[in-house]
Amino acid sequence: MLPNISPAEALKMLQDNKARLVDVREADELAALRVPGAEAAPLSVISWMDLRPATAELPIIFTCNSGNRTTKNSDLLQKLAAGPAWQVEGGVSAWAKQGLPVETSKQTLPIFRQIQIGAGGLVLAGVLGSLAWPSMLWLSAFVGAGLVSAGVTGFCGLGILLSAMPWNKK
Repeated sequence: MLPNISPAEALKMLQDNKARLVDVREADELAALRVPGAEAAPLSVISWMDLRPATAELPIIFTCNSGNRTTKNSDLLQKLAAGPAWQVEGGVSAWAKQGLPVETSKQTLPIFRQIQIGAGGLVLAGVLGSLAWPSMLWLSAFVGAGLVSAGVTGFCGLGILLSAMPWNKK
């Protein structure tokens, strides 16, 4: 289990060049709120990353949004750190609440939430539409089958379609 470190203590270590900060959140979360100078190592790909750059001799401080992800994955993170490591207590949210430096930007909703809204809207349209035209119920069945398929295979056609939309282009 990674020991906790307060955001203020973490900032002090970073300013004194006694540690480096690795943020395990996904790209859309990092784009919305980020600690300046934090290295991006999303949990979805961290097991394939090499966390030993030129500053490998420095201990690592891991952070996420609230501290949940770093706690749940602390064994993996400790192994990848291959040396002294901590986790920021309360994550980036606590960091920002304490008034420590952060970078923010206006972002669209994360793709996963857009998928939830789109799929939910289509299912609702299919159910309500079937009251007037019974065949509309097949729309809900089609969306449900697509969600099950996406969960099983990892391929989400709706996610690919939404990521190509103009509001998701940078």
